[in-house]
Amino acid sequence: MILTNFALLDTEKGILRNNFQIMIEGNKIKEVKKGKINSSKTKEINLGGRTLMPGLIDCHVHIHIGQFNDNKSVLESEMTARSSKFLREMLLRGFTAVRDAGGANFGHKMAIEKKYFTGPRLFVSGKILSQTGGHGDHRGKADFCECAINSGGIEVIADGVDEVRKAVREQIRQGVDQIKIMAGGGVSSPADELNHLQYSQDEIIAIVDEASRAGRYVMSHVYNNEGIKRATKCGIRTIEHGNFLQEDSASIMNKKGTFLVPTLVTYRADAEHGSSFGWEKHNERKNQQVLDAGLRSLDIAKHANVKIGYGTDLCWSPKSYQPEGLLIHNQVLSNAETIQNVTLVNAEILRMKNLLGVIKSGAYADLIVVDGNPLDELGLLCNEGESISGIIANGKFIKDKIKLNY
Repeated sequence: MILTNFALLDTEKGILRNNFQIMIEGNKIKEVKKGKINSSKTKEINLGGRTLMPGLIDCHVHIHIGQFNDNKSVLESEMTARSSKFLREMLLRGFTAVRDAGGANFGHKMAIEKKYFTGPRLFVSGKILSQTGGHGDHRGKADFCECAINSGGIEVIADGVDEVRKAVREQIRQGVDQIKIMAGGGVSSPADELNHLQYSQDEIIAIVDEASRAGRYVMSHVYNNEGIKRATKCGIRTIEHGNFLQEDSASIMNKKGTFLVPTLVTYRADAEHGSSFGWEKHNERKNQQVLDAGLRSLDIAKHANVKIGYGTDLCWSPKSYQPEGLLIHNQVLSNAETIQNVTLVNAEILRMKNLLGVIKSGAYADLIVVDGNPLDELGLLCNEGESISGIIANGKFIKDKIKLNY
């Protein structure tokens, strides 16, 4: 098909470009041309002057989590069935690719590729690696049952260099796209504080070595500044959250080419909904700490020229908040920069540069059609896709409110 009559949002330059046409063949963009594309074998689709831009990318989702303490009350089979709903809703919000940060595995990926589920391109981490008593260990203080740490859930507990090497190899054997680790304390875990450093440097280096030798990379949950520095120096490729980032760690990230994936919307959502899903006082306290620090980390990263991606990490609060984090980025970054976070930079994080996040020949035809100009009004990308009239995923229309003339 050939798309006509639209304003092309050029994510690389951060501008709109007019008088272009695009030919889609199969699941890729075959041609982007200023002026008319001549082809007798294709159908022309008039987009009515709307904005055409690459699909949005979320680099920190959890499709396998839907309520607090899921792994204590919900079987994995139900969690997988529920994930099909989450995936479809994400796609209909305009997110045509997502990176799951723990829980989803190769089976979820195949469910989409084989069309059992409707959803975005999915990049999976399998089970998250955590040390005993780390952010991935959600046993209560009185729970001494070792079986609890490996039954269901989204994490595996591994301690020591030998154990972490084996755990990485097992996730790779099962077909993950990247490895996720916990390198510091977290909001939801009961046995740690946000300033705790988790995993020794030897363990992190071993994890990175195992992943890189198999063509994978490592993403790391970490909030505190010292943890960010340690993880970056040990070869972690993406820092997840990073709310307590300071100038010294940002400088190291810039030199190493390490990405920051903020997840600022989840703290606002959890502050509102936490009491409804069973948070305790220590959870609320830690959430407020990271919420208060979030915007400053964005500002520090920007001024240090750290590449900033976009993530949401909505685990228990409604996943409908997914695009609202763009408005939080926009408090520090321009509209164009925020759009680059959720398209260009995230595509690079996924190692899909020039294939996702752009509109150019050879890229995947993952596109959204917006009623208006997001460079002027980012809110057009929010509200459950209300202003997104068309969604093309893998070369096919998934959503069509344009009344297309075929």
